[in-house]
Amino acid sequence: MSGEIKKIDTIRNMAVFQDFRWASSVRDEGNNVAEFKKINILYGRNYSGKTTLSRILRAMETGELSDKFENPSFVVTFVDGTQTTQSTPTAHDKKIRVFNEDFVRDNLRFITNPDDSIEPFAILGDDNNKIEKEIEALESELGSKEEGKETGLYAQRVKASREHAVSKDALNKAQGSLDNQLKTKSTDKKIGIRYKPERFGNQNYDIRDIKSDIGKVQNANYQPPTDEKLAQYEKLITEKTLQPISPFHVPSLNTSTLANKAEALVTKKISESNKIDELVKDAVLNRWVNEGRAHHKNKRDNCAFCDNPITEDRWTKLEKHFDEESEKLEKDIDAVIARIDAEKDTVSSALSIDKSSFYSRFHNKLDELDKTLRNAISKYEKSLDAMTAQLKARKNDILNQKSFKRPDDASDDLVTAWNSYDAIRKESDSFSNSLSTEQTKAKQALRLKEISDYLVTIRYQELLSSIEDLESKHNKSEQEKNRIEEYIRQKEGLVASKKRELNDEEKGAKKVNDYLNNFFGHQFLSLEAKKEKIPGEDSRRIRFEVIRDGKKAYHLSEGECSLIAFCYFMAKLEDVETKGNQTIIWIDDPISSLDANHIFFVYSLINAEIVKPKKYVQLFISTHNLDFLKYLKRISNDYKGKGEKREKIREFFLVERSGDSSRICLMPGYLKNYVTEFNYLFHQIYKCAIAESIDDGNYHEFYNFGNNARKFLEIYLYYRYPNGIDGDDKLLKFFGEDSIPAIFTDRVNNEYSHLCGGFERGASPIEVPEMKIAAQQIISKIKEDTAQYSALLQSIGVKNDLLDTVFGTAQEGQ
Repeated sequence: MSGEIKKIDTIRNMAVFQDFRWASSVRDEGNNVAEFKKINILYGRNYSGKTTLSRILRAMETGELSDKFENPSFVVTFVDGTQTTQSTPTAHDKKIRVFNEDFVRDNLRFITNPDDSIEPFAILGDDNNKIEKEIEALESELGSKEEGKETGLYAQRVKASREHAVSKDALNKAQGSLDNQLKTKSTDKKIGIRYKPERFGNQNYDIRDIKSDIGKVQNANYQPPTDEKLAQYEKLITEKTLQPISPFHVPSLNTSTLANKAEALVTKKISESNKIDELVKDAVLNRWVNEGRAHHKNKRDNCAFCDNPITEDRWTKLEKHFDEESEKLEKDIDAVIARIDAEKDTVSSALSIDKSSFYSRFHNKLDELDKTLRNAISKYEKSLDAMTAQLKARKNDILNQKSFKRPDDASDDLVTAWNSYDAIRKESDSFSNSLSTEQTKAKQALRLKEISDYLVTIRYQELLSSIEDLESKHNKSEQEKNRIEEYIRQKEGLVASKKRELNDEEKGAKKVNDYLNNFFGHQFLSLEAKKEKIPGEDSRRIRFEVIRDGKKAYHLSEGECSLIAFCYFMAKLEDVETKGNQTIIWIDDPISSLDANHIFFVYSLINAEIVKPKKYVQLFISTHNLDFLKYLKRISNDYKGKGEKREKIREFFLVERSGDSSRICLMPGYLKNYVTEFNYLFHQIYKCAIAESIDDGNYHEFYNFGNNARKFLEIYLYYRYPNGIDGDDKLLKFFGEDSIPAIFTDRVNNEYSHLCGGFERGASPIEVPEMKIAAQQIISKIKEDTAQYSALLQSIGVKNDLLDTVFGTAQEGQ
């Protein structure tokens, strides 16, 4: 189950655990890292670190770790992958209950101070059947919350959580898919906006930016730029800062002055005296004659046309006809016409528009202005041409006065065009200061258009609608999940509230007494729940007291204290905070100062009240006592899982100390499999007997040989010769007529067990040959009882006896 502890990964700076690492220490025969199981038995000698392990679990229960440790640290991993450390020991949702000396000190203070009471606790009372039925109904509605077997509301919660997870996964996938497409457009090296800063700006563009721009594009006020605008933006982003354009000075226009002069000349009257009447009446003839006069005067005497002589009288008449006044008028007309022509040249060449000097954004304006300017020039020139035509007409008929038609004044349009140009010039020059800002705006416009087109390509609206549908489903599933969870919380709170109505501290004391009486036969000791008035208040408080013969008990033996403490712990597992919860239970050496009978009863209590009814999610029991370990081996070893996944729910561990440091490892087979210590001792002697040499793997067998052999022979000879004779006599009787093996064996046992014969023996190296010979002699003698010897070999897992070969070789060597 996910609520079980998988392993204690590391322990540092905690008593004898200085730098323990589970992964390197707890490995099976195949060198695989082992794990805790549902039931875990830990054996270790005193001071090996068992209580330190229990303190780690105690910290996970209470949130407090002894301040006597300097810089302690531990990491505990659960099957579900969550971890707990010394920094946050209660950062888990598991119910943990630990029995160790800290528990005893915190709850049973009377052990250290006889005047103190025992911390009271309440278990469910049985006085209100109605409330119990209500609790039963609520719990039935809630159902079972065992993982994989949920019913009732808990099953609904599992279903709602599963549907919520599915909807969340679908939403995340859809959103992730869209985000990936947006990320591609943002940062992809081929199509990403980030890698085209010269066109779109922002070389740090990412998915956050594109989401912001999408918001702008999706705004109802957004209008994509026209193709013309896009072309302008394309030009604008490539432009460099231009030099200022020279100001245009508007030339002075003389149209009014020229019109006045032309009018005066066209309408001027010529004197009629001394005029040749025929020429006055015929302007063409008059012009012909005047031109011929210029060809003949002072050049020919005869007429070039008719070859007749030209008389002085004729020359006199012609000179009077073509007098100075006429000639002056002609000259004045020619002068004005020349001025008109000059005016036309001035106007036509006054302004030449060079678009390359302007930013591209003004080119359209300049194109329009150019058309307007040409029209204005043309109109102005037509006005001047009209004056020229009238002046030429008068010149051709110089003698006759003409009327003058004043042309329209076209100068205003021309001046307006010139002024517009200058305004555009100023605007273009001013634009240099804002070019960077305008280019930024142009790049943004191009970027938004790019994004707008991309949204169409990926069908953004369809994806968005799909995501909105999935989000709506997710929200509904989340609301349903939250609703069920809140409803369950309410129901659980109601159950807890009603259970509090049934709390009964007296029943807690009674439960302890039941254990004392029924399991241990202690009818003289009991707990009583006593009510005391709280000073200054109307309410009363409950306190537990140990009673012997109707009076408060003092001077309890260590065994009695141990019994009461453990019965108290067992009863407390039934309190309102623990009962009904799947609990991790750690029991640390509960048999201190107890005799053999009580040790068995402690085992019986654990088996009957915890193991068989399965009132635990995980169980840990540690001990230093081999008798207690013998009983613990009887604890159920059911299987969980099926087929290849079928595995035992029980595991044995050894807490082993070497010098100042301890470690946890899997319990060796000889210790896990032996029924009694007698079998273990036989195995140690047997291994000494067949050992070929001492090494790091078996040195402890020789180091402990003296104690092991002495204890084994005491047990073996007691049952073989139960008539009370002395030890030496038993050895002589055991080895028969040959007294040498008996004396030799006794010497080895005593000198290496008790250092008999001088303490210098303890400082000397172990003499392996002596021990091996003694071991072989003991085993050889036991072997005479074939049936017993065969059973002993079978109990230690030996199928092929190696003693004959080894012993035979040893005899030959002697």
